[in-house]
Amino acid sequence: MSVHIAVPEPTSLDSEYNQRSLEPYLFALKAAGATPILIPLHERQDRIARVLTSVQGILLPGSRYDVEPERYGQIRQPECNPSDPARAAVDELLLQDAFNLQKPIFGICQGLQMINVWLNGTLNQHLNSPINHRPGREFSEAHTVEIIEGTRLANLLPLSASEKGRLKVNSSHHQSIETLGDNLRVAARCPDDQVIEAIELHSSEHYVVGVQWHPERSYSSSAASRALFAGFFQAASCWQPRSIEESVA
Repeated sequence: MSVHIAVPEPTSLDSEYNQRSLEPYLFALKAAGATPILIPLHERQDRIARVLTSVQGILLPGSRYDVEPERYGQIRQPECNPSDPARAAVDELLLQDAFNLQKPIFGICQGLQMINVWLNGTLNQHLNSPINHRPGREFSEAHTVEIIEGTRLANLLPLSASEKGRLKVNSSHHQSIETLGDNLRVAARCPDDQVIEAIELHSSEHYVVGVQWHPERSYSSSAASRALFAGFFQAASCWQPRSIEESVA
């Protein structure tokens, strides 16, 4: 049976950005064995809800827009990028469905940030660090992340003993997690400034992983990137439908 993964359009406001950024996500999912189901951001919510009955997981991609600071109780700072309400509304619909039914979730960059905010966490609206976290897509190895031992992420990544739990990653973000959302734990940090680079739900039953870097851009060249998509695909392929009553109990 094909494994269907819901992927919202990255933005509702910049079609050129969508054309440039969406294809690597779709390519990585297909290469991992999944069938991506693109969710238009201007579709009616009842139609999206019907589509979600046929998917086994959700991938929340990055975006050139920022999560609204009002969602996590802060006043917008000048450095904060504009927000995309249509993307936020679709993300919320997908997250509600996934948490109700324990469908696997993979968040990338802004997708990680949205998971954190949806679970009552907060964000740093603009990083002030000597480490450049936004050199852009041209840099395949922007900085190092340190994987936390014993996490789901550590078990996913094929790191050798010589690497000592450290991984070079690309980077393209100016915001980061400030306080963790409910039942989340840190899975990786940048060791040079302690910026949180990966999170996961503290649950053995519900697969929720988010990374602040962009493994879809390095899927072809990085075994670690392929492992992230393979782990997500495996979790989605093992997912079994359950009732909302079961998930609440």
